[in-house]
Amino acid sequence: MGQMHTLPLKGMRKMIAAKMSESLRSAAQLTLHAECELTALQARRARLKAAGSQASLQDLLLHAIVQTLREHPALNATLEDEVITRHAAVHLGLAIPLPDDLLVAPALFDAGALDVDGLAEARRVLTGKALAGKLSVRELTGATVTVSNLGLSRVRFFTPILNVPQVAIVGIGCSQRRLQRAADGSLVEADFLGLSLTFDHRAVNGAPAAEFLDALCRRIESAGS
Repeated sequence: MGQMHTLPLKGMRKMIAAKMSESLRSAAQLTLHAECELTALQARRARLKAAGSQASLQDLLLHAIVQTLREHPALNATLEDEVITRHAAVHLGLAIPLPDDLLVAPALFDAGALDVDGLAEARRVLTGKALAGKLSVRELTGATVTVSNLGLSRVRFFTPILNVPQVAIVGIGCSQRRLQRAADGSLVEADFLGLSLTFDHRAVNGAPAAEFLDALCRRIESAGS
C-alpha cells in the first residue's frame, strides 16, 4: 500500500481556498445550463484559418461571450457594499490553471474593443504571463466577469463559482457529437457545446440571466457575428 500524504493548506492555495469559501458564503449563487450547436462557428473558424488567422474555436467563443455581454450589461457587473456597478467596458477574466493545482483569473482588459484576432493575441499574451508568474495586481483584480473553460475534459456542464465581487461567470464545457435531422429529412452529425452560467441572484434575476444565455447560444449558432 502507498503512504498517506498530507499537504498543508498554505500560500497561494490557502488564498484560493479562502476566496472560494467567501464567494459561497457571501453571494446567492444560481447556475443555469444550456447547449448550442457549433456547426456555424466551426465553419467560421475554418474560413478564418484559411485566410491566415490564428484564432482558435475558444477565441471565437470568447469573442461571442464578450459581444453578448455588451448587450446584457447586468451580467458585466460587480456587487460591493450593497451597490451594483454595471461596467461600461468588458474586462474579461480568464480562469487559467497553473502548476500544483493552482488557479488565477486575470483580466483581459477592454475585450469588447478587440476583434477576434486581437482577442486571440491578447489571450495568448495573458496566458503566457500567468504561466510565467508575471501578472500584475491590476490584472489579477481587474476583471468584471469571468470565463472558465473545461472544454478539454469530458465535463459538459458544471457550476463555476463566482469570482466575487463579480456577479457572473460563464462555464464552457466539452462538445458532444450526435445525429440530428436536417431540414430535408436526412440525418447529419453536429457538435453541441455545453454552457453554464453562474450568477449572483442578489444582482440579477433568473429571467435576464436566461436571456443572456439564450442570446449567447443564438450568437454562436449564427457564427458568432
